[in-house]
Amino acid sequence: MTITRNFVRLMGAVSFALATSLASAEVVVIVNSAAPVNSASADDVAQIFLGKRSSIGGADLVAVDQSEGSASRNIFYDKVVQKNGSQLNAYWSRLIFTGKGAPPKQVGSDAEVAEAVAEDEEAIGYVDSSAIIDGVKVIYTIK
Repeated sequence: MTITRNFVRLMGAVSFALATSLASAEVVVIVNSAAPVNSASADDVAQIFLGKRSSIGGADLVAVDQSEGSASRNIFYDKVVQKNGSQLNAYWSRLIFTGKGAPPKQVGSDAEVAEAVAEDEEAIGYVDSSAIIDGVKVIYTIK
């Protein structure tokens, strides 16, 4: 009985720690530090990632997306673009089928997005705030 109680307590503590770390994740939208844009609205960013526009504040930008299933991607698309995975897939399927667009290039992780943005003056991406590196700047914080 004692082993079972201790196991349940341990699992509760692990679950709480995991939930706390996920709840505290802050996702930010980044551009190359040389880009001539310093801020953007959620709508500006969503339109870039949906292929509806290609610039913000006169700066031409190319979206760098994360792989499906990443925590940052889920937060970004839920709170900024306001589409879930299946809605997003349907959206891009329609555009690809009609020849009107193609989804952003995907890379694997927050670190890879930060690196890609740091290397390309026209790149825009989103990462967990802990992944910010030299060569990028935050233009929008997801709330």
